[in-house]
Amino acid sequence: MSNKIQKLSWDDFAKLGNPNNVPEEIEEVKGNEFSKMSVYVHYEKKGRGGKEALIIKGIESKLDKIEEIAKTLKNKMGVGGTVKDREIIISGNKRDKVIEILTSLGFKNIKKAGG
Repeated sequence: MSNKIQKLSWDDFAKLGNPNNVPEEIEEVKGNEFSKMSVYVHYEKKGRGGKEALIIKGIESKLDKIEEIAKTLKNKMGVGGTVKDREIIISGNKRDKVIEILTSLGFKNIKKAGG
C-alpha cells in the first residue's frame, strides 16, 4: 500500500461530486491589486519573550503572493520572519523601512499600529 497523497485539481475535484458544491477559487484583483488594500504594520513585543516583531496585517491575496511579499521584505531588510495565519511577521522594529518597501511594491494605504 502506498503512502503517497495525490493532489487533485479543481476540475478533478468537481468530477468527484456535485459541481455546485465546489469551493470558489480566490480571484486576483485586476491591475495594481495592492493599491486599494488597507495594510497595517503593527509593532508587538508582548508574548514574544521581550523580542520585538512587526506584524503586517490586511494583505488580501493568495497565500503564495503573501509568502512572496514576505520573502522580498526579509531579503531587502536582512532579517528573519515568517507567514502565519495570512499575516507576515518580521523580526525587529524597522517599521519605517517596511513601509518604504511596501510602498515600492505598490501598496498605497499603509497605516502604523501599536507601540
